[in-house]
Parts: sequence; structure tokens; C-alpha cells
Amino acid sequence: MVAFGKKLRESQIQEWKGYYINYKLMKKKVKRYTQQIEVGTQNHQDVLKDFSRLLDNQIEKIVLFLLEQQGVLASRLSDIGEQNHTLPEQPDGSNITQLQEAYRAVGRDLLTLLNFVELNAIGLRKILKKFDKRFGYKFADYYVKTRANHPYSQLQQVFRHVGVGAVVGVLSHNLADLQALQNSQGSYISIYDQPAFSHPDPVIDSIKAAVDRLSNSTNFLQFLGRHAFIMQDELLPPSDDHIVDERYHFMSLLLNLVSTFLYMVNTYIVVPTADNYSLSLGAAATVCGIVIGSMAVAQVFSSVYFSAWSNRSYLRPLVFSTIVLLVGNTLYALAYDLNSIAVLLIGRLFCGLGSARAVNRRYISDCVPLKLRMQASAGFVSASALGMACGPALAYLFQTNFKIYKITFNEDTLPGWVMAFAWLVYLMWLWISFREPPLEAKGNLVPCQANNVIEQVVHVAVENHYTQPLLTNSKEKEHDEVEEQEYDDAEEDSEKTQKPVTSFISAYRLLTPSVKVQLWVYFMLKYAMEILLAESSVITGYYFIWSTSSVAIFLGCLGLTVLPVNIVVGNYISNIFEERQVLLASEIMVCVGLLLSFHILIPYSVPQYVSSALITFVSAEVLEGVNLSLLSRMMSSRLSRGTYNGGLLSTEVGTLARVIADGTITLSGYLGESILLNTTLVPALIICISSIVATCFAYNSLY
Repeated sequence: MVAFGKKLRESQIQEWKGYYINYKLMKKKVKRYTQQIEVGTQNHQDVLKDFSRLLDNQIEKIVLFLLEQQGVLASRLSDIGEQNHTLPEQPDGSNITQLQEAYRAVGRDLLTLLNFVELNAIGLRKILKKFDKRFGYKFADYYVKTRANHPYSQLQQVFRHVGVGAVVGVLSHNLADLQALQNSQGSYISIYDQPAFSHPDPVIDSIKAAVDRLSNSTNFLQFLGRHAFIMQDELLPPSDDHIVDERYHFMSLLLNLVSTFLYMVNTYIVVPTADNYSLSLGAAATVCGIVIGSMAVAQVFSSVYFSAWSNRSYLRPLVFSTIVLLVGNTLYALAYDLNSIAVLLIGRLFCGLGSARAVNRRYISDCVPLKLRMQASAGFVSASALGMACGPALAYLFQTNFKIYKITFNEDTLPGWVMAFAWLVYLMWLWISFREPPLEAKGNLVPCQANNVIEQVVHVAVENHYTQPLLTNSKEKEHDEVEEQEYDDAEEDSEKTQKPVTSFISAYRLLTPSVKVQLWVYFMLKYAMEILLAESSVITGYYFIWSTSSVAIFLGCLGLTVLPVNIVVGNYISNIFEERQVLLASEIMVCVGLLLSFHILIPYSVPQYVSSALITFVSAEVLEGVNLSLLSRMMSSRLSRGTYNGGLLSTEVGTLARVIADGTITLSGYLGESILLNTTLVPALIICISSIVATCFAYNSLY
């Protein structure tokens, strides 16, 4: 992967070269500060002030140039507008096409300008992360507080593209008006009277995509896709038109999504009956914590070897995973007739060892074209959510009891038998329909995406000769360019900043304090959700004498809230508030839900339990999407690929939280079911409060 400095240099418009962020100078400064602090010639306070001034100057340069170019575009639009106003006086409308092309030319130049802003915004984020890595998060804290939140902030000009909306508005309504005239419609209909214009110009679509990318705007599909935490390179082409590699296989993608769905069903299908199954085998009801959690214990290890295996193949690990899950579910079902709790636990361990979610994520990341990757990521999350809801709901259908050849089929064993049959059918479908991506000579997979798409930044407007530079009076000496290229190449090659990490220790060293806080938040939400779900059958049975069917319906209804909540958050809340604001508010709501769950003095009632569970679960779902979105932007680019990637780290953290939560339920059960609820909620509340405090301390570095 090519380093950002080289990407920036390759994608610059030469006539604008002097107005881009001086990334080379900033990197030199960071390196020099480190050396000066080591020898004692500088202190941290002086370094902060000096680097702040340097950043201020860079941002001022960018903003002034941006305003100048916006003025050029506004002037051109004004000139075109004068011609547009005379159009009704021309009965033949001969100039409509000419005016449309003139507006589109301005639109293409605006795309060029937006790409200029995006490159600089990425450069600013990267240099802040680099400084943060060397000196801790205090600089980001200081800089964001004093600059980004100021009423005259120039930093917000870069990140929020102030003034661009007006230009887009002029282009949109004039192109729409001209299109209406060209179609000889009977009456004039303004886009202000019909905001959802049915056939927007492609240039407007491209501008909207660029603006949304720059402002981190979102919609339901994007918000849902972020749950998958499939990291990708931050510096991507402005348009998907250059993604020409269509060699991905739809049926193979579908098989990965089905694998995700079935695994989530497999995880939660036993939750309503795990306590009764444990009792029937002579164990305590609270052993259900170990029964449910043993799958997560095995997943801690399986995630690593499946992630490594997916470097060489996708089909073989999926086949292996399916066979292991088939065996695990069979053992789980046979434990009843064998009257063995050990066989039951071994079956669940086998199910955890068959977790191929790392392979499913990796396939989407490597083999789905960029223009389809967000849809595929959203499909991954939707399949997980649907499986989470269907698992407990299926348990509701298993209220029967019969034998075939001395093998018992009842509400305890049917989850195992049904899932074993489902995995058998899936194995046959997988073997027949999956298509393995091509391999290199060394045996490593060739990503279905063309690597040069990621490794070379192409400016759409320039590559296709759509536009001419807006500024032509900047000239640089040729020997300066050669000197800069030699310096950057030598520095970036020596630092080896883009190589994937090769161990968890190396990955941990790349985590900044802000990323560690986000991983702790992720741990907290997974812990709280596991406590709520895993002990639900025991708690509801003790306090309300609920049947297995009632527990299954309750858990199924909780699971069905996932997609509606994400629709609301993705389409509305994330567009109104900053992600860090939603993050902190969601953490507080999780804390409120946990507090309402405690049984203190008054008799514990169904409304109290259901309402507190709903608040906790829904808040945790909202929190997960925002948390993973922030993580995907804040993590080092070195964690975007390889075995020890960001997705694996988050999976391991979440799985570890589930293991500890399930262990807590089992250990607390030995103290008695009467205090099980409060005993398990206390550590969850402590972890939640600590995550809120950590988020407050790191709040100004969450961007």
C-alpha cells in the first residue's frame, strides 16, 4: 500500500500545489520535536504551541484558497445566470444544451475543489493521529478545544465545507429548470416545489456523494454498514466509475451472508432453554451461563485462525467451519440421551470453534467491488440482526416431545438437531455453488478489487479531461519537485508505516488512547447485552414464572428492534448530532437502563423488567453502530488488512466481554437465584460508568 504522502503528491493538481497541506513539513516537524524532547532542548508545552501555530497557518492557507475558488465559481454561475435569464426570449430554446453544459462544467470544477478539500481534511486527520501517537492525546484535546469549537473556526471550514451548499443549490435548480424546459413540459415546476426531483443530473449526484463523504453524512444503509466494521483505505477515488473489476461472485457473497445468519441463529437459539437443559442434566439452572458462554470462549481462538486462514482461501475455512458446527450441534442434541453435561459443553465449544464470521467479513472486504461494499456490509449486519431475532423465536416452535429410535426430540434437544440439519443443507449448497477467488503463485489470495485502485489516487475530473484548472498562476521549480519526491520516498520506505501488523502485541502498540477508550466502550456494551440476554430465562422464570415460549417471544421481540432503531439513527439522529454526542448519550442511556433493572425494595414487576431491558438493549444497539463507525476512522490504516486487523480486534474484545459476562452469571448463581439479578448488574454498572468517564476525558479527540 502506498503511503499517504505519496498519494497526496500523485493526486495533487499541479497548479494548486502550493495550497495543499504541507504534509512533508508536518512529518519533519513531528520527527524533530521527538528528537528535541529526547535531548531536552524542548518541552511539551512549547511543542504544543509551535505545532498549533504551524497547523493554524496550514489551515488558513487552505481556507483562503477555498474561499477564493468559491468566488470564482460564484462569478461563473452569475455570468451563466444572465444568459439563462434571457432564455425565455428565445422561442426555439437553442441555447438550452449550451447552458446545461456550462452548468455541468462548473459542477465538475466544484468536484475538483471538493476533492481538494477532502485531501486536505484527510491530511489534517492523519497528522493529528501521528502527533497523537508520539505525544499522547493531550494535543488533540488542546487543539480541538481551542480551534474546532471556536465561533470563527477555520477548521470547521475545512471539515464542514462552508459555502459549498449554496453553489450546489444554484446548480441543482438551474439544471432541473433547463431539463424541464428541454422536455417541453406544459408548466414550470421548480425543484423548490418538488424537492425530490425524479431525474437529477449525474453531476449533482457526484457532488452530493462527495459532500456526504466529506461531511460524514449518513443514511440508513451507511449507518447499518458501519456495524460490520469492515475497514478500508481512507483515501479513495471520488467516484465509483473507476471501479471496473466485477469479478466478485454474487452466490459466494450470498453464501457468506447465509453463514452469518445461521451462526447468529445458532448462538441465540439455545438461550430460552439453556437453563432447563442444564437442570435436566443434573446441573444448576445458572450453569446456562457456561453453556451459552462456552461458544464465545471457543470463538476467541477460532477468530484468529480463521482470520489467518482467509489469507489463503475462503472455501476451505467455510467448509471446515460448517463441518465443525454440524458436529457441535449434534453433540449438543445427543447430550440429553447421554445424560452428560460434559457432552453438552463440548458441543457448544465445537460450535464456537466453527465461528467463521472473520471469513465472512474478510470476503466482503476483499472480494466485493467498492460500489457494492456498503450494501454488502449492510447485508452482513442485517443477517446478524435477523439471526439474533430468529434464534429465540425458533425456540418457541419447539414445544414438543417425542422419540425416534431412542433419540429424544424435545424443546431442549431440537435446537441442536434443527441447526445440525441446517448446517448439513448449507454444506451441500456451499460445496456446489461457492467459487474460490483466484490465487497468486505464492498461494495468497488476490483481492477481487484491483489493488491499484487503492494504491493510486485518481482525480476523476482531471483523468477524464472534464475540466481545466481554476487557478493557473502558481509555478514551482522542477528541482524542488525532484527533491521533495526523493525525500518522501526515502522517509516513507524507511518508516514502513503501511505494512500489516503480525501479532496482537504489534496491533496493541498502534492503538491510541482514544481508540482504547472506544474498545472499552465496545467491551461495555457487549457485556451489558450478554448479561441481559443470557440470564433472561433464569430471571424471568424466578420472578415471573415465565415459560420457555414467553422467554422466546420476549427475546425475539428485542432482536426485532435492531433494524427499526438503525433506520431512525441512520436516517435522522446521525445527521443532526455529531457521532461523539450520540456515543455519550447512548452510554448514559445504557447506564439508565441498568439502574432501572435493579431489584431494590418494591416487588419486581414485568413492566419494570421489560422497560429497563428495552432501554438497555436499544441503547446498546445505537451505541454499537456509532462506536464501530468511530473506530473505523480512528484506527491506524495498518489495521485495515492482514490477519490481525481492526475487525479481528473488535471481535476479540466483544467475545471476551461475552465470556466474562457468562462466567459472571454462573458464579453469581452459586450465591442464590434471589440475588442473581443485582449481583450481575453491579459489575455491568461499574463498567458502564467507567466507560462514560473515559469517554468524557477523551471526548475532544473523538473525530
